[in-house]
Amino acid sequence: MREAQYRFLTLLGQAPARLTSEQTAWAINYQPHDVPVLVAARLLKPLGNPPPNSVKYFATSDVLELSRDHTWLSKATNALNQYWQHKNASKRKVLSVVLPAAGTEAAARLN
Repeated sequence: MREAQYRFLTLLGQAPARLTSEQTAWAINYQPHDVPVLVAARLLKPLGNPPPNSVKYFATSDVLELSRDHTWLSKATNALNQYWQHKNASKRKVLSVVLPAAGTEAAARLN
């Protein structure tokens, strides 16, 4: 948010009506890279019907309401945990296939 915009909204005494992905992450105390995961899990809904590669905006009132909802926070945390477990498991799977083959080649060169 630009400085002039921030000062204007401060004078009005209210938050902006819509938030970017980064601002949304700050409001719900997650990382900016977690927001697309929450959108994919249908736990956050962007405003309108944005194309996949466009900037997403979120309603401030909805985001603040979600930040106070214990059930939603649990669902979001579980969704992120599952996402990273799956991503790390697939990374380990690829490494377990690649590294043993590289290790045998290196051992063959040493002999």
